[in-house]
This record gives sequence, structure tokens and C-alpha cells, in this order.
Amino acid sequence: MRGSRSAMKDKIYNVLFICTGNSARSIMAEAIMNDLGRGRFRAYSAGSDPRGTVHPLTLEVLTHQGYDVVGLRSKRWTEFALPDAPPMDFIFTVCDQAAGEVCPAWPGQPVTAHWSFADPAAVAGGREQQLRAFTQAEFHIANRLRLFMSLPLNKLDHLSLQTQLNEMGMQCHQ
Repeated sequence: MRGSRSAMKDKIYNVLFICTGNSARSIMAEAIMNDLGRGRFRAYSAGSDPRGTVHPLTLEVLTHQGYDVVGLRSKRWTEFALPDAPPMDFIFTVCDQAAGEVCPAWPGQPVTAHWSFADPAAVAGGREQQLRAFTQAEFHIANRLRLFMSLPLNKLDHLSLQTQLNEMGMQCHQ
């Protein structure tokens, strides 16, 4: 029993963040979680219709906040539905459009939730307004991820965890 409890404690959870374009919000979530959750979480991001490039302001804001941006790329979600893909423990949609789309069949039974964040790339205006939108998105995503990572994941059953994650998405809705 002691060994299995230790194994649960040492588990690294795989998390996939999905957004349609995979150029801003999901990329931010991937970078932030890989930094804050080091040793407990391994994050990935993807899109249903990826833009193919990461938005330059995403990279600027992440770099300014001290997050590693090396290797971040815009990719299609089907990469993570392949047999050789890492098995996901959690899948979060971070934009309303992706939440309404038909997703691939994910191997295993990952816990899924929708966490809506305003799209900073959709903000019109000059550089200052756009930079402010990207900075706010990073702030909100980081706060949500800190809250998620504070949950006692190894002590919650699947249904309780699903309920908590759904409530988190509704309470923190922007």
C-alpha cells in the first residue's frame, strides 16, 4: 500500500490545452503549466485549426514573464489522438469555439473541462491595447492553473475532480 501511494504522489500528469488556432491561449497554458508544474505536470497544446505559427505577442509576454518559449509551436490536435501520443490525464478547452467542436477520441479516459478565456488576438487597436490583452490573458491563465495545481488530485475520485474543474471554469469565467 505504501508503495502505491508513493507512486500516485510521484505521478506526472499529462495535460492538453486546446484552442482553435493554437497560437495564444493554449500556448500560454502549455508554457505556464510546464514551468509552474515542473515535476508534477507535463503540458501540451494543440488546435483544431492551428494557425501554424505562435502569435508574436504570446511569445513576447511569456518571455517577459520568465517562461521558457523554446520549442513552442502551433500544432493540430490529432497529434495527441495517435497511438504513440502521450496518454492525457486532463484535457482543457480554453476557447469557446474549440469547446463546441467535435474532438478526436482521446485514448484512455482523461478528465475534460472547458475554461473560457478571452481571445487576446481578437483585440483591436494599437500595440498597447493588444499587449495589455495578452498580458491579462497570461495573468488569468496562470491564476487558473495555480488553482488547478493546488487540488489534491490523488485524493479526488473522477466525478469529484470533474465537478471541481467544471466549477473552476464557471467561477473564473471572464
